[in-house]
Amino acid sequence: MSEELVCAADDLVVDQAKRVVVGQIPVALVLDSTGAIHAIGDTCTHGDISLAEGFVEDGTLECWAHGSKFELTTGKPLTLPAFEPVPVFTVSVRDGNVYIDPTTPKVL
Repeated sequence: MSEELVCAADDLVVDQAKRVVVGQIPVALVLDSTGAIHAIGDTCTHGDISLAEGFVEDGTLECWAHGSKFELTTGKPLTLPAFEPVPVFTVSVRDGNVYIDPTTPKVL
């Protein structure tokens, strides 16, 4: 496992995505309303658009450009035009810091 420190947990705002780069991989971090932190690939699979600039709602992150919604827990697109999932990464929180392992995206 190759975890990397990406930010302090206090840097996250509920239901707002934050873009971080882990190694060469852009990741959208989301603190949901239940307090869970999700890390999904930041690039929409429909177009080269940063998902972190989109909207968080009901466990999804919506691409601001074309409206595709991706499930935060699985990365699966729930609406068109995207039909390919984005990767989902393992998140750990230790001592108030958020870590992501970019080497092992979850396959669901």
